[in-house]
Amino acid sequence: MANPIFKAMNGGAQNGGFLQQFPRFMQQMRGKNPTQMLNELVSSGKINQQQLDAAQQQAQQMSGMFNQFKGMFN
Repeated sequence: MANPIFKAMNGGAQNGGFLQQFPRFMQQMRGKNPTQMLNELVSSGKINQQQLDAAQQQAQQMSGMFNQFKGMFN
């Protein structure tokens, strides 16, 4: 059985893996305020503060792999 994380990171998904999709995501986020977007999700009830905290903790742990994209879309 394939590791789902490995599969996602290396293009295993039909539409390309995470690393292949990330530049497109960054392009779509250009000019948007991510903090404002997150605050709207919490205040609308789509996510709760615990979910946001957990996602932010995971993002912090994964931040090293994003270093290759820094400055790519400035």
